[in-house]
Amino acid sequence: MRVLVWHVHGSWLTGFLQGAHDYLLPVVPGRGPDGRGRARTWSWPANAREVTPAGLREAACDVVVLQRADELRLLEEWTGLRAGVDVPAVYVEHNAPPEKAAATVHPLAGRSDIPVVHVTAFNALMWDCGTAPTAVIEHGVPDPGYRYTGESERLGVVVNEPVRRWRVAGTDVLLRLAETVPVEVYGMGMAALAQRAPSLTGFLHDDVPQDAMHDLLARHRAYLHPYRWTSLGLSLIEAMLLGLPVLALATTAAPESVPTTAGVVSADPGALAAAARRWLADPAEAHERGLAAREHALARFGLARFLDQWDQVLKEVVR
Repeated sequence: MRVLVWHVHGSWLTGFLQGAHDYLLPVVPGRGPDGRGRARTWSWPANAREVTPAGLREAACDVVVLQRADELRLLEEWTGLRAGVDVPAVYVEHNAPPEKAAATVHPLAGRSDIPVVHVTAFNALMWDCGTAPTAVIEHGVPDPGYRYTGESERLGVVVNEPVRRWRVAGTDVLLRLAETVPVEVYGMGMAALAQRAPSLTGFLHDDVPQDAMHDLLARHRAYLHPYRWTSLGLSLIEAMLLGLPVLALATTAAPESVPTTAGVVSADPGALAAAARRWLADPAEAHERGLAAREHALARFGLARFLDQWDQVLKEVVR
């Protein structure tokens, strides 16, 4: 198929683009949110190609994969086509509801012609999708390979925009833990975090390319996932695939995604700090937990299952 999909969530799209289809990625001058085109920090296959808004009119896509409500308008403005009416469409909901946890109405709740695919069962439970058909396809992550060394006696953390997303990302929890446990943080928006937490100067890494970040993360004794209210972060899955044991707050989909053999999941930051100190003192236990984390991630978040489920959804929508 020829699939039109915007570059919104780069890590998720990296897995999605591994399928056997032709993928059209809108690109606009300046590569703003309406058309970022191909990624600069991920390695994407050649069958994912950029197309301008004008070029979309000639592209004749078979199906549109939407990820933001505004893409309904963009599609009609650029091509004259209406999603779900003139061209088959499916909507991927990456996030947990941003407002009332169990009462937020989804933007497509009144549509019966565009199915909503959630990336976790937790999200599907919490969103009010009204009459829209719904499904759950959990993440599929390309395997970066086992790279764990654990030589750095610091916790690795990946968080984008940690200051803007303060409580959602659990940045307050991260900084509280950093008072007693050494951490090192990767992601976008590190300059703002450096201003709020000068003690982390030298341990903040801004917008590191994915493969390089994997090598850097694998050096850490363990991975910390401080997110308070978000969808299941792909960085958590990638850390497990790399072979890191993980520490995560017991919120959203984390409890059912991290088995006890692979790490510690708790709503008590103190419990996470205690486990971190134990692993820092006992690299053998950290190594054993990391092996279990990788085994679990390969089984649950494998790319083959993910792509197969998406193929089924796309075929059904087009039919």
